[in-house]
Amino acid sequence: MFKEHRYIFLLAMTGFSLAVLCAITEIMSGLGTRWGFWDFRTGLGILRWAAYGEAAAVLITTAGCIISGHRRAWDIFTFSVIGLIVGVAAVSVPLKMYRTAQSVPPIHDITTDTENPPQFNMILRLRKDAPNPAEYGGPGTSSQQLTAYPDIKPVMLAVIPAKAFELCLATAREMGWDIINAGSDEGIIEGTDTTFWFGFKDDIVIRITPSEKGSRIDLRSLSRVGKSDVGTNAKRIRNFINKLRQNI
Repeated sequence: MFKEHRYIFLLAMTGFSLAVLCAITEIMSGLGTRWGFWDFRTGLGILRWAAYGEAAAVLITTAGCIISGHRRAWDIFTFSVIGLIVGVAAVSVPLKMYRTAQSVPPIHDITTDTENPPQFNMILRLRKDAPNPAEYGGPGTSSQQLTAYPDIKPVMLAVIPAKAFELCLATAREMGWDIINAGSDEGIIEGTDTTFWFGFKDDIVIRITPSEKGSRIDLRSLSRVGKSDVGTNAKRIRNFINKLRQNI
């Protein structure tokens, strides 16, 4: 079958090989950054070009499916379909990232209190070489956040601050954060969260203060690198708040 339709097989093999190669390259673009083989800009560049390759693989394997199906070369058709599935699955990841980046503002500092955001303390020593400063961006950042993430607000709990502190600390540990500072007297918790794929490190500070009905919880999540966080910090705060409410 392959010998009889060698040109169709060559087309299918080219698309399949390109799809698999680019999928591996996509995976390594992030893991290489995490492992320190290259910086995040290089990793994102590799990811972008791998996505272009996957788009080409999708076109080639689609052509392979059409031609082999028309010629009833079903073995080659199956081979092309597998390549097409790999290509579509792989290209969907960077495509989703791109769409998300286009739908959120280019900011990397999200907080539940834009007027008086929680401040980092102990964690500053870990951020000394970070491109992104620990100082809050001010009105420019807050206005973009309030437009894009109007749901990011303080959490009010009907428990005393000491109990709220315990709940927040337990929740932060459940989230898998590396706890850097847990000062119960100050009502401050600082931690770092590392993303799985690229290994980006984002820092979080939680502030617990008394309120009329118990305690007020404010959070701030700040990326160390990158202009845009692609919505990661807002998602992290939402996940923390949801888990915190489950733990009450």
